[in-house]
Amino acid sequence: MEALAAALAAGLLLVLAAAPAGADTDSADAAALGNLYTSWNSPSQLAGWSAGGGDPCGAAWQGVTCSGAGVTEIKLPGIGLDGSLGYELSNLFSLKTLDLSNNNLHGSVPYQLPPNLTYLNLASNNFSGNLPYSITNMASIEYLNLSHNSLSNQMGDLFGNLNALSELDVSFNKLTGDLPNSMGSLSNLSSLYMQNNQFTGSVNVLRGLSPALNTLDIANNNFSGWIPKEFSSIPDLSLEGNSFANGPAPPPPPFMPPPPQRPRNRPKHPQGQGDAPKGSESPTIQSDKKQGLGTGLLVGIIAGSIVSALCVLLLLVCCMRNVQKRKDDASSETKDFVDPLTVNIERASSRETPEQTLQDSSIAAVKLPQPEKMTPERVYGKNGSMRKTKVPITATPYTVASLQVATNSFCQDSLLGEGSLGRVYKADFSNGKVLAVKKIDSAALSLQEEDNFLEAVSSMSRLRHPNIVPLTGYCVEHGQRLLVYEYIGNGTLHDMLHFTDEMSRKLTWNIRVRIALGTARALEYLHEVCLPSVVHRNFKSSNILLDKEHNPHLSDCGLAALTPNTERQVSTEVFGSFGYSAPEFAMSGIYTVKSDVYSFGVVMLELLTGRKPLDRYVI
Repeated sequence: MEALAAALAAGLLLVLAAAPAGADTDSADAAALGNLYTSWNSPSQLAGWSAGGGDPCGAAWQGVTCSGAGVTEIKLPGIGLDGSLGYELSNLFSLKTLDLSNNNLHGSVPYQLPPNLTYLNLASNNFSGNLPYSITNMASIEYLNLSHNSLSNQMGDLFGNLNALSELDVSFNKLTGDLPNSMGSLSNLSSLYMQNNQFTGSVNVLRGLSPALNTLDIANNNFSGWIPKEFSSIPDLSLEGNSFANGPAPPPPPFMPPPPQRPRNRPKHPQGQGDAPKGSESPTIQSDKKQGLGTGLLVGIIAGSIVSALCVLLLLVCCMRNVQKRKDDASSETKDFVDPLTVNIERASSRETPEQTLQDSSIAAVKLPQPEKMTPERVYGKNGSMRKTKVPITATPYTVASLQVATNSFCQDSLLGEGSLGRVYKADFSNGKVLAVKKIDSAALSLQEEDNFLEAVSSMSRLRHPNIVPLTGYCVEHGQRLLVYEYIGNGTLHDMLHFTDEMSRKLTWNIRVRIALGTARALEYLHEVCLPSVVHRNFKSSNILLDKEHNPHLSDCGLAALTPNTERQVSTEVFGSFGYSAPEFAMSGIYTVKSDVYSFGVVMLELLTGRKPLDRYVI
């Protein structure tokens, strides 16, 4: 009996030990699905799902398919899901299929998606913002559907590595700009749907896809130029609702071969065998020699004329350079053109250490949209005289009068906040658009900084990231300097954390993690994507704005180019607010990207603990 009992006990132990091994889901996958469930506000219609972990594979959660311990499929279309996609999707390394179409999901598409997906369908939701950069790393993706959402801005060069993609659908969104060149590398694409967006420019980048394309729908956009002749071979083609030129593209000009040149060597024998002997030249050859003498004289005259013209041109260029040099010596005005992402390089970079300069030189540049327009504006030079400068600016110019009407003459009721460079007002326009206007205090700018204002505007208008408040307009008129931003209407992180306990309680753990990730991505964009790196210099919780879904948007990016005159105001009082600034900045005044990272750490501690940077209370 004792032997039988021992055998039964050993068998029971084996069963208990083996059962969890066969049923347990990979811990990272289980945590990611638990985060999804919480981000969807714990919907009751999902059978088996729970927020506190669990076993999605062993317990057969609704819509979840596994292979071994890894989650390979999540299929939950059209079941009324509401919320966002959380922040742990990138941990689902085994996931191949993700179908969440026809729900009420909103917010931005996560910055990082499951890297090994072959099928992704997020159609017919309420997603907004940009297409995420992580798409470029999804080399195995075959089907990608983001249609019927509110995605906006340019698509970006995301498709260079997607050689397996066979169907792409981004229709019925608000995407803008020219098509990225990387779309031309989608060699296996058979269906492309881009209708009902706001794309512009030509479609020549798609002409090489025609051999594989069976369906191409680019209707109801703002495409222009000629329709490539290669499109005629596409069986299912929709082009209406654009601004294409009538008819097919004109053929290239015919090739005209150069006229034959006479041989310069000794004349050959009429039979073509060997050189002709001396004294045996035919009358035809002799006449050709006479004609060659006349031609040589003509060529000499032409060559002499060309040399003379070049000499005159060279002399003229030298004179012009001397005149220009004298003008430059007599004027201290700044240059009239700024590189698309230069944020006042000469002043902002002069404070960075040599080590940081070497780091910046190794950062890869991001491909940004080309300037849309060259806007001449009238600005004041140091000597008070007016001059015109042309700077490539993509932001919309406003008049002082229009901004006064929208802000009710910048009244106290429209005031949103006040910063180091001026006050921010809410602007309600007659067309229903709501924006935020920063009125730069003229006392905060020196004359030199006034001259550089348009250069800073040009740079700030090209910062494009879903977690950065975009600059949409500006005003330079009657001595006023104003910046117009997109309005983010749910307050600042600082107010949410410290204004009332009720507001602070709304910041759940998941929301705080989302805010931390979003602000980190914004700072990563400024430091590592922009070339040269953009140093924020005033990173703090009051400069992190929150939208209705509590997504963070970093404000005042690029304003470091308008650093106030240090002769009138100490820089440490303006940039690098006390409590957020790195110690080395307070001691030396040198601010680098590392100083931004220090400030980021302070904000993260503030977000985690709910305490202010200088709060002396111990948790």
